[in-house]
Amino acid sequence: MSRKKRRLWIVVLAGLGLGTATALTLTAFQDNLVFFLAPSEIAARNPGPERAFRLGGLVEAGSLVKNTTPDGRPEARFRVTDGPATVPVTYVGVLPDLFREGQGVVTLGKLSPDGEFRASEVLARHDETYMPPEVADALKRTGHWDPKEGAPPPAASWNTMQPAPVRQGS
Repeated sequence: MSRKKRRLWIVVLAGLGLGTATALTLTAFQDNLVFFLAPSEIAARNPGPERAFRLGGLVEAGSLVKNTTPDGRPEARFRVTDGPATVPVTYVGVLPDLFREGQGVVTLGKLSPDGEFRASEVLARHDETYMPPEVADALKRTGHWDPKEGAPPPAASWNTMQPAPVRQGS
């Protein structure tokens, strides 16, 4: 085999190896990529049950029900809302200490075919003034909060809110 052919084969094999490594890396990133959706976005997009994503919003007041699974693990059922839409959530495990009805929450999991969100992780807000950035963005997108108007609305009012009025000329 001549020297040119040997170099060509080395370059081809190196390119093939690099292409394979790149494809595997991109596939791994795609599997680990987690999107954030608010309840109103879930109603509009209807993501498939095979895709994990973060669901964020307010734990609807009066919706929390705690049970124990047959194998003795704690189970919580509650609803997450962003005002216009609500998604039922089921979580098996111990809820964070800061988890409360009427407070912001971000959950990680998958939507089941029956429309219930099965959470594998629940993250509660940090303190009384903290709002997860994703939840704040969802409130802004749905028109329920304009930061120029002041502090976000009280969490207890989210499921009864109307979109903020559009102000003309300013």
